[in-house]
Amino acid sequence: MSLLKRTPLYLDHLSLGAKMVDFGGWEMPVQYTGIVKEHRAVRESGGVFDVSHMGEFEVKGPQALMFLEKITANDPGRLGVGRGHYAHLLHANGGTIDDIIVYRIGQDRFLIVVNAGNIDKDWAHVSEVAMAFDGISLTNQSDAYALIALQGPAAERCLATHVDRNLSEIGFFRVRRSSFDGHRVLIARTGYTGEGLNGFEIFAASGDAKAIWSAFMAHPELLPCGLGARDTLRVESSLPLYGHELDDITTPMEAGLGSFLSERNDYIGASVIQAQREHGTLKTLVMLEMIDRGIPRQGYEITDDSGATIGVVTSGTAAPWLGKNIAMGYVKPVHADLGTELRVIIRDRGLACKVVSRPFFKR
Repeated sequence: MSLLKRTPLYLDHLSLGAKMVDFGGWEMPVQYTGIVKEHRAVRESGGVFDVSHMGEFEVKGPQALMFLEKITANDPGRLGVGRGHYAHLLHANGGTIDDIIVYRIGQDRFLIVVNAGNIDKDWAHVSEVAMAFDGISLTNQSDAYALIALQGPAAERCLATHVDRNLSEIGFFRVRRSSFDGHRVLIARTGYTGEGLNGFEIFAASGDAKAIWSAFMAHPELLPCGLGARDTLRVESSLPLYGHELDDITTPMEAGLGSFLSERNDYIGASVIQAQREHGTLKTLVMLEMIDRGIPRQGYEITDDSGATIGVVTSGTAAPWLGKNIAMGYVKPVHADLGTELRVIIRDRGLACKVVSRPFFKR
């Protein structure tokens, strides 16, 4: 008997011939018809992802905003109802507990979406901080929600046939309540593929997931996609993944995510972030494009021309849409200028690469 957690769509994945893998304690589809085919489907037409393993926390009450201003490093006070933003939970030392999305779904009600592998850690953290706030109700709704991502140029056209709302009214990082073939849902124009306005994420009750998934599978221009394509898509779009570009000892400033950090000084970790703004960081995330033939992978050393180790690859792949071998990695800031030629150690050989602008791909 499997000890891995399963989403409500587990049997649907098996029926589609998905290859299932252990992903952070969840039995998830890594691919159906092939990573490259699924990746290209998202860029050319549309892909559907089961991301129901993600966690969802709800916080509501008169002190909900004050609570979020304490635990998140972005500025939730700027969110109107129906808006969302990317944010971070930080340790006091500035290290990243998790990167999250916060949606304001009511005047005093927020939905926090966290990474699947961090649900327990995040819940322990926010619960501890919440003890100082009498005016909030904090609940872990991760088991109650299913989450399906619809990404690609055909996404809006296909989704529109099922919902009772004009999707053009939902802007980027906006969220709205709707009905999907009679099922109550939240629809957000967000995603993790770099498709921008071509991406939607549908939050539904766990019991409604099968009906929504099946409705999408009836569209010939949509292809079921696994975590393999989700990863190559996010690397191609220079999007960080917790455990790779972010972790408990890495700050968002080091990851080049300063634009998502508030100027406020009252959130947990703010003093460290401010110091890094003023004095710089000891490492910085760079985008690398291979010059020599070779695919960089997580953990590979990055060196300068003399062979001295100056950093490490955090994510790397052969990018199916760009047709290039690319990577993200941390180096000392002195080596981070655009155009700088470095080397990645692949099979004991130092293969040439260069620092390029971020992101690799932008819709």
